[in-house]
Amino acid sequence: MKHYFSFLILYLFALTANAQIDNKNKSIAIPAIKSEKDSASANVLLLSKPLNNNTVNGISIPKMNTTLNFPKKEFSMFGEKFGNPGELYEDRLNKKSKDLKAEMGLGAKGSTTDQFFGNFKTKSKFVRVVYRDFGLQDGDLIRVLVNDEILEFRVLLTNSTKGFRLDLKEGFNKIDFLALNEGYSMPNTAEFHVIDDQGNVIAGNQWNLSTGVKATIIVVKE
Repeated sequence: MKHYFSFLILYLFALTANAQIDNKNKSIAIPAIKSEKDSASANVLLLSKPLNNNTVNGISIPKMNTTLNFPKKEFSMFGEKFGNPGELYEDRLNKKSKDLKAEMGLGAKGSTTDQFFGNFKTKSKFVRVVYRDFGLQDGDLIRVLVNDEILEFRVLLTNSTKGFRLDLKEGFNKIDFLALNEGYSMPNTAEFHVIDDQGNVIAGNQWNLSTGVKATIIVVKE
Protein backbone atom coordinates (compact mmCIF):
# COMPACT_ATOMS: atom_id res chain seq x y z
CA MET A 1 0.00 0.00 0.00
CA LYS A 2 2.80 2.27 0.89
CA HIS A 3 4.51 1.57 -2.47
CA TYR A 4 1.30 2.24 -4.39
CA PHE A 5 0.86 5.61 -2.71
CA SER A 6 4.44 6.61 -3.55
CA PHE A 7 3.97 5.63 -7.19
CA LEU A 8 0.81 7.71 -7.43
CA ILE A 9 2.57 10.81 -6.11
CA LEU A 10 5.42 10.41 -8.63
CA TYR A 11 2.93 9.95 -11.46
CA LEU A 12 1.06 13.16 -10.55
CA PHE A 13 4.33 15.07 -10.26
CA ALA A 14 5.36 13.91 -13.75
CA LEU A 15 2.03 15.04 -15.21
CA THR A 16 2.38 18.47 -13.61
CA ALA A 17 5.93 19.02 -14.94
CA ASN A 18 4.92 17.94 -18.45
CA ALA A 19 1.99 20.34 -18.40
CA GLN A 20 4.29 23.27 -17.46
CA ILE A 21 6.74 22.50 -20.32
CA ASP A 22 3.96 22.28 -22.88
CA ASN A 23 2.55 25.53 -21.53
CA LYS A 24 5.89 27.31 -22.16
CA ASN A 25 6.16 26.09 -25.78
CA LYS A 26 2.69 27.33 -26.71
CA SER A 27 2.57 30.84 -28.42
CA ILE A 28 -0.15 33.32 -27.91
CA ALA A 29 -1.88 34.26 -31.14
CA ILE A 30 -2.92 37.89 -31.50
CA PRO A 31 -6.03 38.21 -33.61
CA ALA A 32 -5.77 40.49 -36.65
CA ILE A 33 -7.76 43.69 -36.53
CA LYS A 34 -9.36 44.61 -39.76
CA SER A 35 -8.73 48.22 -40.86
CA GLU A 36 -11.79 50.36 -41.19
CA LYS A 37 -10.47 51.56 -44.57
CA ASP A 38 -8.84 49.45 -47.21
CA SER A 39 -5.12 50.18 -47.55
CA ALA A 40 -5.54 50.50 -51.30
CA SER A 41 -7.71 53.52 -50.73
CA ALA A 42 -5.03 55.33 -48.67
CA ASN A 43 -4.05 58.72 -49.98
CA VAL A 44 -0.94 58.62 -52.20
CA LEU A 45 1.72 61.24 -51.48
CA LEU A 46 1.31 64.01 -54.02
CA LEU A 47 4.11 66.04 -55.57
CA SER A 48 4.50 69.42 -54.01
CA LYS A 49 2.85 72.19 -55.92
CA PRO A 50 5.06 74.84 -57.52
CA LEU A 51 5.49 77.97 -55.48
CA ASN A 52 3.17 80.75 -56.43
CA ASN A 53 4.55 84.26 -56.83
CA ASN A 54 8.04 82.99 -55.92
CA THR A 55 7.35 83.12 -52.19
CA VAL A 56 8.00 80.72 -49.35
CA ASN A 57 6.37 81.40 -46.02
CA GLY A 58 5.74 84.96 -47.16
CA ILE A 59 9.40 85.57 -48.13
CA SER A 60 10.06 86.58 -51.77
CA ILE A 61 12.63 84.55 -53.67
CA PRO A 62 14.57 86.36 -56.43
CA LYS A 63 14.05 85.06 -59.92
CA MET A 64 16.91 83.03 -61.34
CA ASN A 65 18.14 84.01 -64.79
CA THR A 66 18.96 80.74 -66.53
CA THR A 67 20.35 82.48 -69.62
CA LEU A 68 23.73 84.09 -69.10
CA ASN A 69 24.33 86.86 -71.61
CA PHE A 70 28.03 87.35 -72.27
CA PRO A 71 29.37 89.90 -74.75
CA LYS A 72 30.02 88.22 -78.02
CA LYS A 73 33.63 88.44 -79.09
CA GLU A 74 35.25 86.68 -81.94
CA PHE A 75 37.76 84.15 -80.67
CA SER A 76 41.31 84.72 -81.84
CA MET A 77 44.41 82.67 -81.09
CA PHE A 78 46.69 85.59 -81.80
CA GLY A 79 45.06 88.74 -80.43
CA GLU A 80 45.75 90.59 -83.69
CA LYS A 81 44.04 90.00 -86.99
CA PHE A 82 46.27 88.54 -89.67
CA GLY A 83 45.10 86.93 -92.84
CA ASN A 84 47.76 84.29 -92.51
CA PRO A 85 49.34 82.98 -89.25
CA GLY A 86 52.68 83.18 -91.07
CA GLU A 87 52.30 86.97 -91.20
CA LEU A 88 52.07 87.07 -87.42
CA TYR A 89 55.18 84.93 -87.09
CA GLU A 90 57.12 87.13 -89.53
CA ASP A 91 55.97 90.30 -87.79
CA ARG A 92 57.06 89.01 -84.39
CA LEU A 93 60.36 87.78 -85.79
CA ASN A 94 61.15 91.17 -87.30
CA LYS A 95 60.23 92.93 -84.06
CA LYS A 96 62.37 90.54 -82.05
CA SER A 97 65.29 91.07 -84.44
CA LYS A 98 65.05 94.85 -84.12
CA ASP A 99 64.81 94.65 -80.33
CA LEU A 100 67.86 92.40 -80.23
CA LYS A 101 69.86 94.76 -82.42
CA ALA A 102 68.95 97.69 -80.19
CA GLU A 103 69.96 95.78 -77.03
CA MET A 104 73.30 94.76 -78.54
CA GLY A 105 74.00 98.19 -79.99
CA LEU A 106 74.25 96.81 -83.50
CA GLY A 107 73.14 99.95 -85.22
CA ALA A 108 70.58 102.70 -85.45
CA LYS A 109 68.13 103.74 -88.10
CA GLY A 110 69.83 105.02 -91.23
CA SER A 111 68.91 107.99 -93.38
CA THR A 112 65.53 107.68 -95.03
CA THR A 113 66.24 110.45 -97.56
CA ASP A 114 68.72 110.43 -100.43
CA GLN A 115 72.14 111.84 -99.52
CA PHE A 116 74.09 114.18 -101.82
CA PHE A 117 77.82 114.49 -101.12
CA GLY A 118 78.64 117.30 -103.57
CA ASN A 119 80.35 118.14 -106.90
CA PHE A 120 84.07 117.49 -107.43
CA LYS A 121 86.02 118.92 -110.35
CA THR A 122 88.96 117.24 -112.06
CA LYS A 123 90.94 117.34 -115.30
CA SER A 124 91.65 113.60 -115.12
CA LYS A 125 90.69 111.35 -118.02
CA PHE A 126 89.38 108.75 -115.57
CA VAL A 127 88.89 108.15 -111.86
CA ARG A 128 88.85 105.10 -109.64
CA VAL A 129 85.88 104.78 -107.28
CA VAL A 130 86.49 102.50 -104.28
CA TYR A 131 84.25 101.57 -101.37
CA ARG A 132 84.04 99.20 -98.41
CA ASP A 133 81.94 98.51 -95.32
CA PHE A 134 83.69 100.54 -92.61
CA GLY A 135 81.65 98.97 -89.80
CA LEU A 136 80.67 95.41 -89.01
CA GLN A 137 80.77 93.21 -92.10
CA ASP A 138 77.12 92.23 -91.90
CA GLY A 139 75.93 91.53 -95.43
CA ASP A 140 75.22 95.05 -96.70
CA LEU A 141 74.31 95.09 -100.40
CA ILE A 142 74.40 98.05 -102.83
CA ARG A 143 73.73 98.80 -106.50
CA VAL A 144 76.02 101.21 -108.38
CA LEU A 145 74.66 103.47 -111.12
CA VAL A 146 76.53 105.94 -113.36
CA ASN A 147 74.44 108.61 -115.08
CA ASP A 148 71.32 106.60 -114.09
CA GLU A 149 72.56 103.45 -115.80
CA ILE A 150 73.37 100.33 -113.78
CA LEU A 151 77.09 99.69 -113.60
CA GLU A 152 77.12 97.12 -110.77
CA PHE A 153 73.77 95.39 -110.22
CA ARG A 154 74.50 93.81 -106.83
CA VAL A 155 77.62 94.33 -104.74
CA LEU A 156 78.29 92.75 -101.36
CA LEU A 157 80.15 95.18 -99.14
CA THR A 158 83.04 93.75 -97.13
CA ASN A 159 85.80 95.26 -95.05
CA SER A 160 88.09 94.82 -98.03
CA THR A 161 88.08 97.59 -100.64
CA LYS A 162 86.19 97.07 -103.90
CA GLY A 163 85.71 99.46 -106.79
CA PHE A 164 85.76 100.24 -110.50
CA ARG A 165 87.41 102.51 -113.04
CA LEU A 166 85.26 105.21 -114.60
CA ASP A 167 86.28 106.91 -117.84
CA LEU A 168 85.01 110.45 -117.50
CA LYS A 169 83.03 112.27 -120.11
CA GLU A 170 83.04 116.03 -120.42
CA GLY A 171 80.82 117.68 -117.88
CA PHE A 172 78.83 115.90 -115.20
CA ASN A 173 79.38 112.28 -114.21
CA LYS A 174 76.83 111.26 -111.60
CA ILE A 175 77.53 108.23 -109.40
CA ASP A 176 74.76 106.70 -107.24
CA PHE A 177 75.10 104.07 -104.51
CA LEU A 178 71.70 102.49 -103.80
CA ALA A 179 71.24 100.57 -100.53
CA LEU A 180 69.55 97.24 -101.29
CA ASN A 181 69.34 96.20 -97.64
CA GLU A 182 70.67 97.01 -94.17
CA GLY A 183 72.37 93.72 -93.36
CA TYR A 184 71.79 92.26 -89.94
CA SER A 185 73.38 95.26 -88.24
CA MET A 186 71.42 98.20 -89.54
CA PRO A 187 71.83 100.52 -91.30
CA ASN A 188 73.64 100.06 -94.62
CA THR A 189 77.08 101.53 -93.93
CA ALA A 190 80.05 102.21 -96.19
CA GLU A 191 82.79 104.68 -97.02
CA PHE A 192 83.97 105.63 -100.49
CA HIS A 193 86.83 107.49 -102.14
CA VAL A 194 87.28 108.93 -105.62
CA ILE A 195 90.88 108.85 -106.84
CA ASP A 196 92.10 110.65 -109.98
CA ASP A 197 94.51 109.30 -112.58
CA GLN A 198 97.45 110.73 -110.62
CA GLY A 199 96.49 108.82 -107.44
CA ASN A 200 95.10 111.84 -105.66
CA VAL A 201 91.95 111.49 -103.57
CA ILE A 202 89.56 114.14 -104.85
CA ALA A 203 86.46 113.07 -102.86
CA GLY A 204 85.48 110.80 -100.00
CA ASN A 205 82.75 110.31 -97.41
CA GLN A 206 80.67 107.75 -95.49
CA TRP A 207 77.01 106.81 -95.67
CA ASN A 208 74.44 105.32 -93.31
CA LEU A 209 71.40 104.46 -95.39
CA SER A 210 68.07 102.74 -94.95
CA THR A 211 66.97 100.26 -97.59
CA GLY A 212 66.05 101.93 -100.90
CA VAL A 213 67.94 105.17 -100.18
CA LYS A 214 70.76 106.52 -102.40
CA ALA A 215 74.05 108.29 -101.78
CA THR A 216 75.15 110.45 -104.73
CA ILE A 217 78.33 112.25 -105.83
CA ILE A 218 79.05 114.15 -109.04
CA VAL A 219 82.46 114.30 -110.70
CA VAL A 220 82.77 117.18 -113.13
CA LYS A 221 85.40 116.86 -115.87
CA GLU A 222 86.77 120.25 -116.91
